[in-house]
Amino acid sequence: MKKWLFILTSLFASFAFGNAPDNETHEFSGKHFFGSYTNCDKSALGDVEGMLAAMDKAVLASGATILDRTHYVFPPNGLTVVYLLSESHASIHTYPEYGACFVDLFTCGDHCSPVGFDQILREYLQPEDISARLFLRHDGVEEVPVHNF
Repeated sequence: MKKWLFILTSLFASFAFGNAPDNETHEFSGKHFFGSYTNCDKSALGDVEGMLAAMDKAVLASGATILDRTHYVFPPNGLTVVYLLSESHASIHTYPEYGACFVDLFTCGDHCSPVGFDQILREYLQPEDISARLFLRHDGVEEVPVHNF
């Protein structure tokens, strides 16, 4: 039993701490999108089921893989949703009484894009004002102009 525990622990440690086999490569990079949408359609923003469906669709449109989702409703209809993704995470925090929300999408690697995520949420929420930023994360952090993503 101790031998198997040692083997499993060693395997976990080698992957968790970057000691993957020599024939595997990993690009240490990611994209982190932040958005603030204000003056949104208050009925869309306050529709909890509609908001959950829009977020599901937006996350999938980014190309990410949803592993799990949890949410909490702040009565009567404020909402926080957090997604655990194979690539990292996504979230939204809504303030229906103010017609506003904050969104966040972080994905590792380069196969996901925040473009579809942002587009789906803009279509659903119809914000009049948007402040969005995209950061490329690697051994450093650099901002990319929004029109370039």
